[in-house]
Amino acid sequence: MKVIAPDSLWRRSTAPLLTYARLFVGLVKFEHTIFALPFAYSGALLAEQRMPAFWRMFWITVVMVAARSLAMALNRLLDARIDALNPRTAGREIPSGRLRRGEVWLFCAVSLGVLILATFQLPPVTRYLWPLVVAPFVIYPFTKRWTWLCHMVLGCTIGLGPVGAWVAVTGLVDWRPFFLGGAVAFWIAGFDIIYAALDVDFDRREGIHSIPADLGPRVAVWLTRCFHLVAAALLVVTGVIAARGPLYYTGVGLCVALLAMENYITRNQDVSRVNLAFMTLNSVLSIVYFLFTLLSILVET
Repeated sequence: MKVIAPDSLWRRSTAPLLTYARLFVGLVKFEHTIFALPFAYSGALLAEQRMPAFWRMFWITVVMVAARSLAMALNRLLDARIDALNPRTAGREIPSGRLRRGEVWLFCAVSLGVLILATFQLPPVTRYLWPLVVAPFVIYPFTKRWTWLCHMVLGCTIGLGPVGAWVAVTGLVDWRPFFLGGAVAFWIAGFDIIYAALDVDFDRREGIHSIPADLGPRVAVWLTRCFHLVAAALLVVTGVIAARGPLYYTGVGLCVALLAMENYITRNQDVSRVNLAFMTLNSVLSIVYFLFTLLSILVET
């Protein structure tokens, strides 16, 4: 009789669970959270003008991860039929059958529950405002069926991150964080235009709206540049409002250089380099902005 070692038995019993977890990680593109979190942390830093308390940052992180997981899962659910028709996305978790719709709806419910729970650990105003954050998650997937302005809707959805973090630190809603939120919105909208270039032919055939599909590649390139110029200007305005010093503006300068590089490598709508622009440069940009904002707060305040 063959004896199975305990460690081998444990690996066999946990393998399906780990595979299942990886499916959900892939579903929500968890690695893309790196785009949103550093800007949310920056919003908290600029609001506090010092390093916020550990537990405050912890619950902001929980809210951000839960919110983004909910947003991505809803997007995948509401776009499942479209994804199944598109050769580029047909292999995603829901169209390929690796995850069932009911399982993803349950994941959405859990994510929403975690989000609401986390808001109750933050200033009281956050527990009343969370529906305003969740509503765009439901609206965004439908906008691509109606208008090429869908890129801006997506940008505004993610741009609420630093605004929410500011409110979570101060307990107040005011006008100041909306400049940073606007910078994130135009930054996200700009590179979402670049990303949409991957599906121009499919979108035109299926009646899905995007700037590259509706207005053409040349307009898409120039609008991306304009959006990113606006994003850079709003980062500067944010520094002025928050009374930041040279370290902050050094970080902004590096972000502008990264945006320029992103626009340069996709200047001809070269889809072969979209992943470089979308993943690598944008991940670096968000981290650079956060690190120099943090240094500015620690050294210049």
